[in-house]
Amino acid sequence: MLKSATIIGAKLFVGDIMRLKRIFFVVFAAASVSLCLCTGCIERKVTISTEPSGALVLLNDEEVGTSPVTVGFEWYGDYSVQVSKDGYQTLKTHQNLKRPVADRFPFDLFADAFSSKIYEYNWNFKLEPLQPIDKDKLIKSAVGLQKQALVPIKEGHPEKIKIPKPKKK
Repeated sequence: MLKSATIIGAKLFVGDIMRLKRIFFVVFAAASVSLCLCTGCIERKVTISTEPSGALVLLNDEEVGTSPVTVGFEWYGDYSVQVSKDGYQTLKTHQNLKRPVADRFPFDLFADAFSSKIYEYNWNFKLEPLQPIDKDKLIKSAVGLQKQALVPIKEGHPEKIKIPKPKKK
């Protein structure tokens, strides 16, 4: 006598159940492999260039190279940028990278799964030549700041000016 099972009023034989299990496994394996092969790749890059080129670039206080330089990044948001070169004023600024709509939930799930994308951004900075320091102007500025700070000023050389110590109560 053949063994059978009743599923929703239909009789299936043990051989049929094993065949259905094999078919389900093959379909599941094929779907899993095809899903893995359909995954995309997202690459994010920012290129920093300066005028003049050859300046040292720090991104979030980390040296990334001399300009022009291309750097990969993982997150969007605020970045601290510092650019310096001999003979030019050091530039310290912030740049904001805004996330594109295609890279936001839930759109990113579909975009990442079925296509490869490269998001590229360009930042350009112009460095100003270093201005020579006028010592007399600097001393006058320091005296003016000292007056604003309400500290008494003694006449004479700036090196000889002593700042009074706070009185104890």
